[in-house]
Amino acid sequence: MNLLTNLWKIHTGQQHAFNDHAPEIDNGTARPSPDRYHDRAFARREWEQVFAKSWLLACPLSDVREPGDFAKFDIGPESFIVVHTDDGTIKAHYNVCPHRGSQLVRDDLGSIGQFTCPFHSWKFDLDGHNVEVTDPETFRPEVLCHDHDLTSVRCEVAAGLVFISMDPDIGPLADWLAPVLPQLEAYQIDSMYVIQHRRSDWGANWKGGVDAFAEIYHLHAVHPQTQCLMDDRTQIDLWPGGLSRQFVPFAQPSPRFGDQESVNPGIAMLLQDAGIDPAGFSGTAAETRRAIQNAKRERSDALGLGYERFSESQLSDSVVYSLFPNVQIGCHPEAVFLHRFLPHPSDPDQFTYDTCIMYRHVDAPGYCAPAWMGLGEDVDLSGETRPDVVHTRLGEPPCLGEVLDQDSELLPIVQAGAKSRGFKGPLWSEQEARLRHFHTELDRRMAAGDAR
Repeated sequence: MNLLTNLWKIHTGQQHAFNDHAPEIDNGTARPSPDRYHDRAFARREWEQVFAKSWLLACPLSDVREPGDFAKFDIGPESFIVVHTDDGTIKAHYNVCPHRGSQLVRDDLGSIGQFTCPFHSWKFDLDGHNVEVTDPETFRPEVLCHDHDLTSVRCEVAAGLVFISMDPDIGPLADWLAPVLPQLEAYQIDSMYVIQHRRSDWGANWKGGVDAFAEIYHLHAVHPQTQCLMDDRTQIDLWPGGLSRQFVPFAQPSPRFGDQESVNPGIAMLLQDAGIDPAGFSGTAAETRRAIQNAKRERSDALGLGYERFSESQLSDSVVYSLFPNVQIGCHPEAVFLHRFLPHPSDPDQFTYDTCIMYRHVDAPGYCAPAWMGLGEDVDLSGETRPDVVHTRLGEPPCLGEVLDQDSELLPIVQAGAKSRGFKGPLWSEQEARLRHFHTELDRRMAAGDAR
C-alpha cells in the first residue's frame, strides 16, 4: 500500500485525513496600517526583505520538461532563466550577461543549446558557465580573471512546480512546504501541462490581488452570478510560514441564494461535467454535490483514474492554497489554476496578474477540464502545443473571463480607497482569516529584516 493510500483512506468510511483541520493559529486582531498598499518606501523594503528572501514560484515543471527547455521568470525588477540542463537537473540563473548587463533571453519559453548574449555574443552553457568570450585577446588577463559565469540562484522542484530563491541561505523548499506538500502532490501536477496562460496588468498593489483571491466573502457583492453554484460556508486552515488553504464547495447554492431546491443552469453545468444528464436528474440542488462526488468516483473506477487518493470534497470542490508571498493554487482532480501576483518594478499602485490553467489529458469519454474554468473550444487539451502567454497591458480589456474581469475592475477602486485619509487599515472578519495570516507573516518578515 503506497503513501497516498495510507494518507487518504477513502473506502473505510472514516473522515478523510485530507479534510482534517490544521491546528489553530490565532493571528490576533490588530489593524495594520494601510501604507503597505501604496507607500513606495514600504514597497522597496518589501522587495528586499520579503521577495528577495522567499521561495518564489517560477514556472511549472512541464515548461522545462526536456534538456534545453527554458522559461523566463520576471518579477519586480528582476528576470530569471529556469533551464533544464543537459545532465537532467533544473537550474536557474539571473537573466543577465556578466559582461555589460544585457538580458540574455527575451522569449517567455523556448528550447536552446546554449545562451548567447545578443549584445556581444558571449556564450554560456545551460549550467551558466561561460564557454566563449568574443575576441578574448582584447581583454587584459586580469579582467577575465573576474568571475564571468552567469549568476545562479537557488532552484528546487516540488509537486510539479519549480521555485527559485535569491537568498542563498534559505532553508530547503520541502521543509517550508511540508504542511501542504503531500496534499499538493496528490493532484499530480507533475503530470499536468499548461493549456492556457494569461497575464494582465492591474491598477492595484499586488497585495490587493492576494487579498481578493484569499477570501470568498466578496462573492455575493462582486460575483453574484456564482451564488447559484458555490457555497459561502467554507473550511479555512492555516499553517506556519504564511501557508493556508480554503475549501470552496461547488454544486450547492450559497445560503444567500434564494432558490435552494431547483437544479439551476450553473449546477446543471457541473452535473454535465461529472457525466450526469441534468435533464434526467430527479434530485434537488441540495443533492447535486453528493451526486457529482459519486459520479466522479464511478468514473475513476471505470477509467483507472486513481481518485481513491481524493476525499469526497476534493472531487466536487475547489481547494485553494496560498503559498507566501504571492501564489495561490486552485486544485481540482482534473486541472489546477495557478495564480501569481507579481509586484511592479517601481510602482506600488500596479501589479501583474499571471494565471495558468494546467490539465492532464485522459483519452476517455466525458473526461474534461471543469467547464466553469471557461476554456474556449479552440484550447488544445492534448498537451502537444504549449500555448503562448497572452499579455494585456494596463488600460486594455483583460479578457480573463467574467469573474476575473470583475476583479480587475474592482481592485483599482479598492486601491484608490486604500490611499484615503479616511481609511485607517483593514478590519478582517473570520471569513478573511487567510488575509490576516498572510499579513501577519508579511509583518514578521519585514520586522526580521529591519532587525538585521
